[in-house]
Amino acid sequence: MASFFNVTGSTGVTVELISPTEDNGDIKSILLTNIHATADATVTLFIQDDPPSGTTSTYNIISTIAIPSDTVLFLDNPTMFMFSESYGLYITVGSSDTVDVAINK
Repeated sequence: MASFFNVTGSTGVTVELISPTEDNGDIKSILLTNIHATADATVTLFIQDDPPSGTTSTYNIISTIAIPSDTVLFLDNPTMFMFSESYGLYITVGSSDTVDVAINK
């Protein structure tokens, strides 16, 4: 089963792809597609928890990676997505970037 997202960048905006309480469903792969015809897209993909104390722990899977225009980044090593249900999966993209995300479970 796949999940699809269209992420449009804006300063300081983080998009939740999988919530900390949601079963990550053994993610098999993630496809990140830069749909802009002429500009690179800058992407950060990370996991973060949401503890009652309010102090979060954040771990980057990829950080500020530039995906060239009309190109995809295919992450297909399932071990990189093995994280506890106490963590959610999040993405940020550059302020003028648009990235399509497909998560294959």
